[in-house]
Amino acid sequence: MRNRILDLNMLLTLVTIADTGTVTAAAERLAYTQSTVSMQLNRLEAALGVPLHEKDGRRIRFTAEGQKLVGYARKMLELNNEAIDDVQQRQVSGELNLGIPEDYAFLLTSVLSHFNRQFPAVQLQVTCRSSVELVKQVQAGNMDLAVVTRQARSPGGEVIRREPLMWAVGANAQPSLTDPIPLAFYSPGADVFRDVAEQALTNAGRDWRMAYSSQSMTGLMPVVAAGLAVAVITRNMLTPQLRVLDERNGMPALQYVEIALHRPPGRPSEPAKQLAELIRSHLSTEEERPDLSWRP
Repeated sequence: MRNRILDLNMLLTLVTIADTGTVTAAAERLAYTQSTVSMQLNRLEAALGVPLHEKDGRRIRFTAEGQKLVGYARKMLELNNEAIDDVQQRQVSGELNLGIPEDYAFLLTSVLSHFNRQFPAVQLQVTCRSSVELVKQVQAGNMDLAVVTRQARSPGGEVIRREPLMWAVGANAQPSLTDPIPLAFYSPGADVFRDVAEQALTNAGRDWRMAYSSQSMTGLMPVVAAGLAVAVITRNMLTPQLRVLDERNGMPALQYVEIALHRPPGRPSEPAKQLAELIRSHLSTEEERPDLSWRP
């Protein structure tokens, strides 16, 4: 039986298309021409004998086989990089300061664990503050990387993920949903959540009032779980203590928020470069891929 070997360069192209969503964006990231990206994707399909994608306007939508191969490709590329680092005994060292809001920390658990295993000589410091404050710290050069909620009034950063917003109340109790609806927000830095919620309620002709505010979602949880207010959360903030409200409950649909990666100007350090790539590859998934547009 003849050997069947997948080309890692083609797999890298496949993963980059999955992360960026279009041939054009993938070509820009890889420094290829668009025709080269398309050719590599077509050659990969020809080698496997199955269709991996279909066009959806300018975007690329993967078939079930394509999605499966993307998963394998990520593992193979990661193993390839680990093998090179191990054989070359590459030592990346230094200090690295990462900023994340408290409520996004769970998104990076596997990323930070992987980074620590791969680069044990790097002294990583993680700081949890509001998105607004973290962006200021990056711009001042006091922080190497920050993963934040993208601000509508000052976008900036590299959008790496979209998170759907939803209304949440206690799993066993909820407030009256008659106007004005009692809302709970965590602040500072939750202006995006509030703006999206206020716009949706205004468009629906509904009124609301601020019932409770806290510095984090953790502080809001007892109030929302007790049925005293409605919170606005991302899908990944949903816990067993909460349940979701939607149009069937009389609440208007909410838009997405964007999660962005901020870095200071200039050439990044090697630790910052490696962590940024890990964050990008782990958070930019097929399901949550950003479309690079803000929709207030």
